[in-house]
Amino acid sequence: MAISEQFKRSADTRPLAIEAHGLVKSFDGTRAVDGVDIAVPEGAIYGILGPNGAGKTTTLRMLLGIIDPDEGVRRVFGHDRPHEIGRLIGYLPEERGLYPAMKAIEAIAFMGALRGLSLEEGRKRGMEMLERHGLAYAATRQIRQLSKGMAQTVQLLGTLVHRPRLVVLDEPFSGLDAINQGKLEGMIRALADDGVTVIFSTHVIHHAERLREGVAIIAGGRVPYAGSVEAARDRIPAQVRLETRAREGAWLAAIPPETKRTGDFFHFALPESGVEPLLRQLIEGEAGILSLSIERAGLHDAFVAIAGEAAARQLQADTQRAAA
Repeated sequence: MAISEQFKRSADTRPLAIEAHGLVKSFDGTRAVDGVDIAVPEGAIYGILGPNGAGKTTTLRMLLGIIDPDEGVRRVFGHDRPHEIGRLIGYLPEERGLYPAMKAIEAIAFMGALRGLSLEEGRKRGMEMLERHGLAYAATRQIRQLSKGMAQTVQLLGTLVHRPRLVVLDEPFSGLDAINQGKLEGMIRALADDGVTVIFSTHVIHHAERLREGVAIIAGGRVPYAGSVEAARDRIPAQVRLETRAREGAWLAAIPPETKRTGDFFHFALPESGVEPLLRQLIEGEAGILSLSIERAGLHDAFVAIAGEAAARQLQADTQRAAA
């Protein structure tokens, strides 16, 4: 079964905004993308998570029709030529680019004009957006006079000014401080609340985990997993942390043999039967429960299990470099 079919069956009945099967792209004889399957329902927030060089940008560009795949098919809102429906799409590339001498409001209007909006309407909408984000005072400032975070916000507003149905953001959190990252996450959620589909690439796990809907894990140009964040985390059993007063007793039979024990603490995977039978045996066996917690695996642990430790180490190194 194709990964995209798995996603469609496990997600919901919404029509697909993006659908791709078997995408392949090579550069100079090297496969940058090697058989990618992705399916993104309309109105979803969907992250493509992977280290730098994994094929994220190439995949996004193929999905948008900026470049064509060597093999495979992709459809955006049912169209197999995405560039022909560009007015429905907003795209923020990883390489930020605004004319330094252009005023903020003109930059937004210009980007809207590239998607078919009149300059007059672009200025009107642009001012409304700047006011909504507390940047009305910067409308007539040149891009070179803005901070990096403000300039990125202006470019993002220009990406949205024509009110697209699909927004594609390539590493949108790169270079933003924690405050502006939080604001961007809020903007992404607000777009989804309005029915806009948002797909973004990132090498930072907590962005994909906090936005929490769909995720494709990509490594080495392949997508070994595509589906919900919850299903990815559920691939690893929840972990139990137990502290008891008693050291011995019949209740020990409830503890799995692969348990790690440190003093009075036990660490083990939650049994498939759940926590209730475990609690019953512990109580009836007079274990003297002092504390018991159940911890679900995070997306980082799921990434390691799915993509491998080498890809996880590269992902962590990319995150540390970006934060330096």
